[in-house]
Amino acid sequence: MHSSPDEYEVWPGSPAPLGAHWDGTGTNFALWSAGAHAVDLCLFDDGTEHRLRLRENTHQVWHGRLPGVGPGQRYGYRVHGGWDPSSGLRHNPAKLLLDPYARAVDGDQALHPALFGFRYEGGEGPDPRDSAPYVPRGVVVHDSFPWDGDRSPTTPWSDTVIYEVHLKGATIRHPDVPPALRGTYAGLAHPAFIEHLQSLGVTAVELLPVHHFVSEPHLLRRGLSNYWGYNTLGYFAPHAAYSSSGTAGQQVTEFKAMVKSLHAAGIEVVLDVVYNHTAEGDHTGPTLSFKGIDNGGYYRLREGDPSRYQDYTGCGNTLDVRRPQVLALLMDSLRYWVTEMHVDGFRFDLAAALARSLHDVDRLSAFFDVIHQDPVVSRVKLIAEPWDVGPGGYQVGNFPPLWTEWNGQYRDTVRDVWSSARVGVRDLAYRLTGSSDLYRSDGRRPFASVNFVTAHDGFPLADLVTYERKLNEANGEDNRDGESHNRNWNCGVEGPTDDPQVTALRARQVRNHLATLLLSTGVPMLTAGDELGRTQGGNNNAYCQDNEVSWLDWADVDEDLRAFVARLVRLRRDSPVLRQEAFFEGHELPDTGGTRDLAWFAPGGAQLDTAGWFDTGLQTIGMYLDGRGIRHRDQRGRPVQDDSYLVQLHAGAEPVTVHLPGAPWADGYEFVVSTEWSTGAPPRPAVVAPGPIEVPPRCVWLLRVLRRP
Repeated sequence: MHSSPDEYEVWPGSPAPLGAHWDGTGTNFALWSAGAHAVDLCLFDDGTEHRLRLRENTHQVWHGRLPGVGPGQRYGYRVHGGWDPSSGLRHNPAKLLLDPYARAVDGDQALHPALFGFRYEGGEGPDPRDSAPYVPRGVVVHDSFPWDGDRSPTTPWSDTVIYEVHLKGATIRHPDVPPALRGTYAGLAHPAFIEHLQSLGVTAVELLPVHHFVSEPHLLRRGLSNYWGYNTLGYFAPHAAYSSSGTAGQQVTEFKAMVKSLHAAGIEVVLDVVYNHTAEGDHTGPTLSFKGIDNGGYYRLREGDPSRYQDYTGCGNTLDVRRPQVLALLMDSLRYWVTEMHVDGFRFDLAAALARSLHDVDRLSAFFDVIHQDPVVSRVKLIAEPWDVGPGGYQVGNFPPLWTEWNGQYRDTVRDVWSSARVGVRDLAYRLTGSSDLYRSDGRRPFASVNFVTAHDGFPLADLVTYERKLNEANGEDNRDGESHNRNWNCGVEGPTDDPQVTALRARQVRNHLATLLLSTGVPMLTAGDELGRTQGGNNNAYCQDNEVSWLDWADVDEDLRAFVARLVRLRRDSPVLRQEAFFEGHELPDTGGTRDLAWFAPGGAQLDTAGWFDTGLQTIGMYLDGRGIRHRDQRGRPVQDDSYLVQLHAGAEPVTVHLPGAPWADGYEFVVSTEWSTGAPPRPAVVAPGPIEVPPRCVWLLRVLRRP
């Protein structure tokens, strides 16, 4: 490491690859900027900044190699160029800029007027104050992590059970994780947490954003911070605050160790990624990286007024994926996380914003084309959040093959049913069986549907059945933020209560939602904490609550609920008929006496007729799944067969008598799961004959079909 600016040499270096790369004797620095007039590389040693002009510019990439500079070096850029916001130009060399390709980040953002490229207090021209003391820097990284023996579980989609979890919130209060590791990559990899995942039977963790992010100035002014992390600044760097060591650059090694530990436990790692916007916000936001490097090159500016940003994300700006350099950034980042960090897939936040060629969402956009032909990214799990906030942005069911989607229609339908909305059972039938109305026409399979009833955004499940009104005052926005229409029901009392009947009903409603989810065809996604009974006290937008509101509370765990979830996941794993790879046909099966692979029964015992399908008041339905009619085959090409089941679902407020179908459908039934019971397990073996039986109010039964030899 050099100690004097006179000792630094800047060799021409290479324009590729972008970022800072150590070759064993020196580091090559390369930064793309089409609009820059000059670029200064800034090195930081013991608080001293050394500014070095990069003299080489090849194909709009400014580059230089510094012999003797190596791992651990902190650095940033200052970009000289035009300042004319009305034309989209926001270059300001007073602002230290983070390298978009930085592999690690050191330091945090501190609220100060110098963060802003314009004069925050008013006035003409660029702000002259130096932002370096208030912004993070990149770190040169060289990591030789021992990946020997690492093997991705590569779980088939049809066998996948996703667990959406916040990396810090998962273990920050876990008593069996050492205090120094809580809330970190190492904490998530600790045996105490991995054993919890294994006991549930989940096959993949979907981590809320772990790309390096910062908090919005408006949150910092209120004494809050961005907890969820949907405010990305560095697309190659693991979030520094999640490292247990606190050493710059060490977060890369710790992240890799976490992935390796999860893989060893049979668990895939999926990252929630935010390529639709960045942490720099709108025209009033800070200048931290892209905005000062090449504002018009990275962002979609408004036609007719390039001083403002086209905002399809609700976050102030939208990255312009139509531009080759931005698309390259996205793809370089994705490939890096797969090849170097060994992750198994991605969930794309507000993915519709990435697919807008002009203003409309375009199934033929460059974004899809590049991902589909990429030999690395096309082979991992790809999940779209298929909407954004722009016109025509709700695109559930419209992403092309290779993609799975967060199925917002599944969430809405299941919530409506259990909140006693008069919606009938027609849409519910589609959702229970993989949403063929959304995914079949273009050749996709049922696992294109990621089914969920809750997610990080909104009420946790315990609150969904406890509150009808959001309580978001702690967010500092006068309760204006968060969804107001949650399609939920509080079981007759708003908020916590000591009434044992209401408490028991709420517990059953939680089990009803979870049973519906885990007995549906498609890919189920559990939200971390729902299996523990976690509450946010009525806050349904806890994005800025980095505290006990959001963290998992391991001291107050509903053990019966945890056992209920584990029981259902285990049943799903052991029962191919509950996780089919192909859509049901509804055809009669040969040699069965007239049964079908899928049949629907009205309460009276007859198959549901047209009038029943369109009866919005119907709240009871039986779904018959014949395990002899599974259409997929095993690895050796042999037909797969399974037990047959009847799922009896009753969402009404009063008991109902249903007629369980007899021959040829069944000679009897065995209770396997009922949401009447706190763990789902019957108190004793229970076999019932076909015919009339009373179903309790608001209940789900899973009955195994019995047949005489």
